[in-house]
Amino acid sequence: MPTHRETILAALHARLSALPTTVLRGDVLPERVPSGGLLVLRDGEPGEPEVTLSPLAYHYQHRAEIEVVVQSGDRDAAFDTLCAGIGMTLAADRTLGGLCDWVEAEAPRPVDLPVEGAASLKAAVIPVVLHYTTADPLV
Repeated sequence: MPTHRETILAALHARLSALPTTVLRGDVLPERVPSGGLLVLRDGEPGEPEVTLSPLAYHYQHRAEIEVVVQSGDRDAAFDTLCAGIGMTLAADRTLGGLCDWVEAEAPRPVDLPVEGAASLKAAVIPVVLHYTTADPLV
């Protein structure tokens, strides 16, 4: 049986997979970026929880990351489209079907990465904060 944390990350991956681009989870970057761009969901860090007693509960602000990479002809427009798609996907259901208390993304910090013998990449990491509560940090 998957943990609450894994269930939330799997739900986030499933939501992102509905976007019209390649979406991976925890994989290394492939040699070639697909023409529609690439998203890689990284599990990130759950951080130190706030703990309440009676009943015992662990309140997390888990910071996952979405790597966004584009290499198409109009990189700026493709990058903007992917980021907007992520934002709309998260805004459509801020609780991931009731699994989280709240999901929010932070602004990307894009960079241009030169590639020898090919078009440069435009990439960024978008932190996504997953607010959730669990009765046990290992379950």
